[in-house]
Amino acid sequence: MIYKILCKKIELADSSKEKLLGKVQKLNKFFSDDTECRIVVSEQHEQMVVEITFPYKGFLIRAESRDREMLTAVDNCLANIDRQIRKNKTKLAKRLRDSGFENYNIDLGSSSIQPEEEEFKIIKVKRLGAKPMMVEEAILQMNMLGHDFFVFNDPETMATNVVYKRKDGNYALIETDK
Repeated sequence: MIYKILCKKIELADSSKEKLLGKVQKLNKFFSDDTECRIVVSEQHEQMVVEITFPYKGFLIRAESRDREMLTAVDNCLANIDRQIRKNKTKLAKRLRDSGFENYNIDLGSSSIQPEEEEFKIIKVKRLGAKPMMVEEAILQMNMLGHDFFVFNDPETMATNVVYKRKDGNYALIETDK
C-alpha cells in the first residue's frame, strides 16, 4: 500500500509518523499493494484531527476523528474503517483483493451489524421541486427549515445545486453540470 501523510498547520516528528504508519499498516491485508492511502493530520481548536482516505476502484473508504492525542484519533479512524469494511464485507469482497477477507471472520452473535443480502433499503421517497435561487437564499432557507442540506436551481444556469452545512460550521456548495 502506498501511504501519503499530509500535515496541515502542524509538523510531525519522524517518530510520530512511524507510529502512525505502524497503526495504519494493519489495513494492508484488505488492499492491494498499489492502493493509495491518504492520511491528513491537522490541529483544530487544540485537538488533533486525523482523516484517513482510501480511494479504490470507484468508491471511497473514509474516516475522520478528533482527539487531543493523535494516536487515539488514528485508532478511532481505524475502528471506523473496520466497521465500514465489516458492514459492507460482501459488497467490498467483490471489488477488493479476495485473499484479504479469507481470515476475516465476523461474529454475528456479538455484533449488531448484520451482513446485507440485498442492496440498500429505501424507506422513504420525497419529491421536491428545486426552485431557482441564489446560494445565499438557499442557505437562509436551509437554516429556516432546520435542515443540513438544501437542493435548489442556479438561476443563471438552471443546473441543480446542493448547499450543505459542514461539521466545522461553514457551508459548502455542490454544483452539477447541466
